[in-house]
Amino acid sequence: MINRRWLPLNALRAFDAVGQHLSFTAGAQALGVSQSALSRHVIGLEELLGRQLLERRPHRIALTEAGEALLPVVQKSFDRLEQVLNTIRHGTRISRTLRIYMPPSLLNHLAIPLLREFRAEFPDILIDVSSSNATGLPSHDLDMAVVYDRPNVDDRVTDLLWMVRVTPVCAPEIARQHAGKPLGRFLADNELLHVRLEGEPRGLLWAGFAGQCGLDLDTDRGLAFDTVISAVQFARSGAGVALADREMFAADLASGELVAPFETSCENGFGYYLKFHAEDLTDPVVAAFRSWIIARFSGDAGRWMSDAAGRPAPSNAA
Repeated sequence: MINRRWLPLNALRAFDAVGQHLSFTAGAQALGVSQSALSRHVIGLEELLGRQLLERRPHRIALTEAGEALLPVVQKSFDRLEQVLNTIRHGTRISRTLRIYMPPSLLNHLAIPLLREFRAEFPDILIDVSSSNATGLPSHDLDMAVVYDRPNVDDRVTDLLWMVRVTPVCAPEIARQHAGKPLGRFLADNELLHVRLEGEPRGLLWAGFAGQCGLDLDTDRGLAFDTVISAVQFARSGAGVALADREMFAADLASGELVAPFETSCENGFGYYLKFHAEDLTDPVVAAFRSWIIARFSGDAGRWMSDAAGRPAPSNAA
């Protein structure tokens, strides 16, 4: 068994450099060593583990399954060591950078004031936030990720923050122009605004809504956007109808900038989940953020979402 007395630190540092750059040449330059020395260290680590970490291909290399499992752990460990050693060396308070991923709509519409609140409560925890339009986990490794996805099981700890419940929303003038129409007629007479989901048909969310409501609706027509915020902004301009989560857009509905003409709403099968590696359960920084954000999503979610946006919550925010 490998224990800390025999950790191959030089070999791990070599693998970290190669894995980050996916290049022996670039990895050697980053560490200031020869390419042959770097290669020997990586080969020695592979022999020690009895598993190939890198797949050598013509003109490029790729991580194997074992390499993909090891690299983020090595990177995270070296990052933590680097941060703490530099902090101690310079005599400052020990701080830690927490790398968090959030979908753009959640980040831009709700999370920025919440992250500001978290920083005020935990000033020694620095935060690096990344975002993308992808559904599910990002391709790069982070400490924690809030993802928009269907329920699924993987090797990470997963906390459900909330399940999305959507309803058609539009500008007030659109609701007035079509007042009195039943839901099916209202949707048929207006442009449908879609949110693109990677690997899914463009009309997936509208088709799911129509199916649950028993509507015969052409769900492929209309405009498609990368984010729900963009779709809702377009709807707010008076140019179509979007499907939006009542809780996320509670403040917009309360202000009257956005209207939900019908009481009909349904879960679309997607939710927002907090995910992180099981080995980080004992990490006090990860534990602090986990407890803090779960507390924000417990109880009256619509109330704090409206507070985050700086507006009063509507009575029907749930």
